[in-house]
Amino acid sequence: MGKKNSKLKAELVDELTQHTHFTEKELQQWYKGFLKDCPSGLLDQEEFCKIYKQFFPFGDPVKFANFVFNVFDENKDGTIEFREFICALSVTSRGSLDEKLKWAFRLYDLDNDGYITRSEMLDIVDAIYKMVGNMVKLPEEENTAEKRVEKIFRQMDKNDDGRLSMAEFQDGSKSDPSIVQALSLYDGLV
Repeated sequence: MGKKNSKLKAELVDELTQHTHFTEKELQQWYKGFLKDCPSGLLDQEEFCKIYKQFFPFGDPVKFANFVFNVFDENKDGTIEFREFICALSVTSRGSLDEKLKWAFRLYDLDNDGYITRSEMLDIVDAIYKMVGNMVKLPEEENTAEKRVEKIFRQMDKNDDGRLSMAEFQDGSKSDPSIVQALSLYDGLV
């Protein structure tokens, strides 16, 4: 094991330097760390949830972590391989606002039908509220997941059809400074 598996293959490095915001050196460093944490080269859903629990010890991040896992797991095989991990990390940490919004749309569009329904939005927002627990003091008009979802739909659902298209989600998100700020939270951290 050891040395021969601890470096990315040249073809994968070429592909990832073209499709991510990471340099070859950064990719090799991330890969080394990924293998240290996931010696099999795969990250399963249970381990992924444990990582979230470390970052959100005062809430219950399991539901949200499962939603995020499903977006990371591009090929839907129940595990995250390095390529899936680094591509998602690239978008969430260094991507443009539009890249981040497309990624976030995929997170919220639970059934992958190209729209976010109130129910889907409520599932995600509720999971976020459970994850942060009482660590964040929310204004009265957003102190429940239901109120937050109603506010979002009032702002974003321009054609009032009870669902958000990608365009409505992108336009609405860009016009809400708190969403833009949240999407920029990890910029430059990795």
